[in-house]
Amino acid sequence: MKKIIIGISGASGVIYGVRLLEKLREADGVETHLVMSQTAIMNLGLETEWKPADVAALADHSHRHTDIAAGIASGSFRTDGMIVAACSMKTLSAIVHSYADNLLTRSADVCLKERRPLILMPRETPLHAGHCKLLHEAAQLGAIIAPPMPAMYAKPETVDDLIDHSVGRVMDLLDIESDFVNRWRGGE
Repeated sequence: MKKIIIGISGASGVIYGVRLLEKLREADGVETHLVMSQTAIMNLGLETEWKPADVAALADHSHRHTDIAAGIASGSFRTDGMIVAACSMKTLSAIVHSYADNLLTRSADVCLKERRPLILMPRETPLHAGHCKLLHEAAQLGAIIAPPMPAMYAKPETVDDLIDHSVGRVMDLLDIESDFVNRWRGGE
């Protein structure tokens, strides 16, 4: 059984984290651990019709972002990686600078120190030099930077198609089946 941590921070695009939880719930052999920041909870109400309790119910385990004593805060609690979807620049900065003052950033720090996959889905545009520097530093620490970017070859027809493609590609990075992705087949 794969254990995956899903962090949802305060960036616009919380729907990526929600959809990831939906898709991982459908996947075979995956246990999810959710951590949402206070700003993510606020953005749920601003950007979606989802209620925090309904999002938490999608996860196998939901943790308060203030619960630094949760299992996922320790390297001895084995996981197969973490995805931060969406990742705010504030959260990115905390991760890069090892400022683990909450469970979301502590869990990310644990993944880096234990050499477990940490996938960041930053949601900010445009990016200034400071953002780019942080992304570069996160990659140097071992994080995988996977901004949600549309794949036009998939010929998306809805916003859901765009979200699903990005979510599926992130699941690919953790070797979790994502048969809903419209994959490139060459110049057919």
